[in-house]
Amino acid sequence: MSADKATTAPQPLVADGPVRVDLHADGVAHVRLNRPDAANGLDMDLLRALHEALMLLHGDGRLRVVLLTGEGRNFCAGGDVHTFLSRGEQLPDYIRPATSYLQLVVSLLMRLNAPVVTAVQGFAAGGGGMGLVCSSDVVIAGESSKFLAGATRVAMVPDAGVSVTLTHLVGFRRAMEILLFNPVIDAAEALRIGLVTRVVPDAELEPRAMEVARQLAAGAPAALAATKRLLWNGLGQGAEAVMPEENRTQAQLAGMQDALEGLAAVIEKRAPRFTGR
Repeated sequence: MSADKATTAPQPLVADGPVRVDLHADGVAHVRLNRPDAANGLDMDLLRALHEALMLLHGDGRLRVVLLTGEGRNFCAGGDVHTFLSRGEQLPDYIRPATSYLQLVVSLLMRLNAPVVTAVQGFAAGGGGMGLVCSSDVVIAGESSKFLAGATRVAMVPDAGVSVTLTHLVGFRRAMEILLFNPVIDAAEALRIGLVTRVVPDAELEPRAMEVARQLAAGAPAALAATKRLLWNGLGQGAEAVMPEENRTQAQLAGMQDALEGLAAVIEKRAPRFTGR
């Protein structure tokens, strides 16, 4: 790749809003989650915008690689718990379409011809953060980054295909432990168990992730796309097959008092009091 291509100013494809997209001359599309004040928590506006951004790239013949990052201190804190709790008894009616949009997003990440490189700083948590990580092709983590499943902590279930993708990445027993006990996993442990690809110094995260993206962009696109497709076909179909059941179960659990109690406990930073109702 020429130096000119690497240094030419990128073309803004989506200049403002909860998701921003810049396309570089070498075919690297930089997709930024842009709700830093909410730790890039996924609400409907962000989910719709992310789906639209990925569909826009899906139809752009210049695309070679997607670089996915989050603005601010955290990559993605998962679903927006404040929005969830504010829905009260109507939460299932919100969860169903929100989960559906998240599933569309992770399916697109897995099915794009272009490799997806994700850079993680701060927390990657919940179905959003962990779901995006588990459906990416390459994950570069800052050395202080942390990972948390979190669904059962708020009386819900993993979504975004995580019940399948995480198991394939780290193994059945470790996935069960992560999803049932919700440990906070640091970057070194995430690398050791295979949740991420590389760990780099925090200050170097975005440039190192861009370097990886540009290395892939210089590769043979058809060969990379075919290789990606072969690997995801080995487990991606399993992930996509389980998503409807994740959606149904998530909406069912969201209608229980335990879910509202779990969300309130997270916001109030206290232990939840679950009753099974």
